[in-house]
Amino acid sequence: MARETGIDALSRLARERVDHRFKGLPPDAAGLTVGELTDQRRNLFSGDFATPLLALSAERLEHNLALMEAYTERHGLAFAPHGKTSMAPQLFARQVERGAWGITVAVPHQVWVAREFGIERIFLANELVDPAALRRLAAELSADPAFRFVCYVDSVRGVELMDAALAGTDRPVDVVVELAAGEGARTGARTEADCLAVAAAVAATDTLRLVGVAGYEGEVPKADPERVAAYLKRLTALAATLDAEGRFAGADEIVVSAGGSAWFDAVAEVFAEIPELSLPVLKLLRSGAYLSHDDGHYRRITPFNRVPEEGALEPAFRLWAQVVSRPEPGQAFANAGKRDAAYDLDLPEAQVVRRDGVERPATGVEVSALSDQHMWLRTTPEADVMVGDWIGFGLSHPCTSFDKWPLIPVAEADGTVVEYIRTFF
Repeated sequence: MARETGIDALSRLARERVDHRFKGLPPDAAGLTVGELTDQRRNLFSGDFATPLLALSAERLEHNLALMEAYTERHGLAFAPHGKTSMAPQLFARQVERGAWGITVAVPHQVWVAREFGIERIFLANELVDPAALRRLAAELSADPAFRFVCYVDSVRGVELMDAALAGTDRPVDVVVELAAGEGARTGARTEADCLAVAAAVAATDTLRLVGVAGYEGEVPKADPERVAAYLKRLTALAATLDAEGRFAGADEIVVSAGGSAWFDAVAEVFAEIPELSLPVLKLLRSGAYLSHDDGHYRRITPFNRVPEEGALEPAFRLWAQVVSRPEPGQAFANAGKRDAAYDLDLPEAQVVRRDGVERPATGVEVSALSDQHMWLRTTPEADVMVGDWIGFGLSHPCTSFDKWPLIPVAEADGTVVEYIRTFF
């Protein structure tokens, strides 16, 4: 049987039935397809949605997509946004439509999700040494000549394991040497000498093809603009050294990749200075959190704070919860908790209160703690909060917000739900 196209697979999502798997949806939507529910254009606040409920802003999603499309074009960067953030194929497709070269992922499962929904270019920001996963990857590459896959290598041992698992395959796997951001950083070969040894090991195989270098500047110890730039210059110098040694023989282009969501301005600046090499250079940025942005961690660290003339991302998430207890002055409880809200970097931020269709600022309301299914709210005397009120919260860290919600409504500013985003974690 022929494999579905990406468009067909995305269309299949609209035929899924609404059932117990999906939180917050109207009870009477059970049995409808997601497409049928979408066509009803229900309102988030009057359409019988239940709390807790995570929603995305349609307008802010579009703004963020357009902003990063323009930013990468302006700086001559290719863009492979990190798919681990959302694990939402509908959003992958929109990112590609808005100019993304492909999608970055972190583990084999995420590769298979992206492939199921038609992503033709995948950058795996990890060394892949699992034999079963490598055999499946080899089959994917053999079956689809248009499929472009690149992954890290950061050790001679890893190269040996990959070579053994891929023995007899008919298409080499493209790899980039990962240079660590410093001692104590996450993964990556620690020194340039280590990187050269890894490159030599790749050259000794028939199953791997070295196509570039990569790293993650977010792991630079005591990161500041100078330290981050210094690391990125080491990375680009490594590409030049390997090119001079002829290590990219057989490649069509040289991949130089970096870029999380905190320092992509430094990546743009340093990558603009890459000297002419023997092949065209693909300057590949991998930032992922931009899509939804947030009201905490990324609001504080986004590069657009340093370069406001380039624009500004907008937080697209809002978690709605209902006040279910007001047991004493200064204390209230809402019906959302760790199962619903990101809490690994910052607690949710109370932003608005809704009562009888009227929305106002959540003055005097602060989240003090989360239980599994309860949000502890500290209130000041001026806080007008009653049992039954809906409170809208901003969240910090998109990667641990998306993963708690398998189906997320996308609402316009007036509350009209225009889409439902399916996630696969």
